[in-house]
Amino acid sequence: MSTWTRTGPVVVEVDGTAENLRIVDYAVAEALRCGVELVLVAPYTAHGSFSPMMPGYSPKPPAELADDALRAAVAHVRHCNGYAMELAAVAGEGSRLRVLAHAARKARMLVVGRARSRGPQRLINTHASLTLASRAGCPVVVVPASWKPSLVDRKVAVGIDGTGLSTEALEFAFGMAAGREADLIVVHAGLPAEHAWNDEDPEHSWISRADHLLSETLAPWTRQFPDVRVTRFLSSRQPAAALVHESGEVGLVVVGSHSGPLPVDPVARRSVAAMTCPVAIVPHHLTATEREHVPNRRGEIVVPTY
Repeated sequence: MSTWTRTGPVVVEVDGTAENLRIVDYAVAEALRCGVELVLVAPYTAHGSFSPMMPGYSPKPPAELADDALRAAVAHVRHCNGYAMELAAVAGEGSRLRVLAHAARKARMLVVGRARSRGPQRLINTHASLTLASRAGCPVVVVPASWKPSLVDRKVAVGIDGTGLSTEALEFAFGMAAGREADLIVVHAGLPAEHAWNDEDPEHSWISRADHLLSETLAPWTRQFPDVRVTRFLSSRQPAAALVHESGEVGLVVVGSHSGPLPVDPVARRSVAAMTCPVAIVPHHLTATEREHVPNRRGEIVVPTY
């Protein structure tokens, strides 16, 4: 059982767009649920863009645009939720990755939006979110721009594979389910169907092994969170496909990802890219034992999947 916990505020990225206010609303709900401060962060670069096709147009300095975005977001939060919530607003100069990772270094979670994109651009945006989670060291919740509160928010799904990669993800998922008074769906997938249902040796079948794995993995968490109703979901789908399938029926999907310089988990990348609901990317922090088994030579690291 992990003793890894994240405290501190909920941090949310602000970009000044109308769609971004939905992302802010998501972060507000999480901050109120946890009873913590909400920190609005607006990254900006030192030099704004200028188009020669627009003669006579003098854009505002980037810092001023960031301040305007923060003022609009603060006004939106105060209008919808009053003045009881503790609120802070910060504009940071630098790359989006650096500014957000620095702002979230002591946060319990970082909330960012997922723009409407397709094809290669979606994969690029997904990789940026996974890198951000690795750099920030805290869970990064990626919220679709089309998100709206609904009844499915009362369900949380998490993918586990029996390795350390899913340790913090499982802890975070139980905490989120408890805070929302939600049901938790634990997904374990990855074996072809013809093997999953082979009963020639029932004691050593994949289903028996998977059920035993889930029982051992979940036991400490079900004791700590007795009010969370847990549903086990064993699937013969590929891990990414199983998680994406669940995303249509839940309000949050939690996936584990590597922290630090390790390669990005391809299952997490494919899952996050195709999700239809908010997804929490929870970085896995290597234990001392795991560090000893990490190969020094490039190309020999085996990335576990769930």
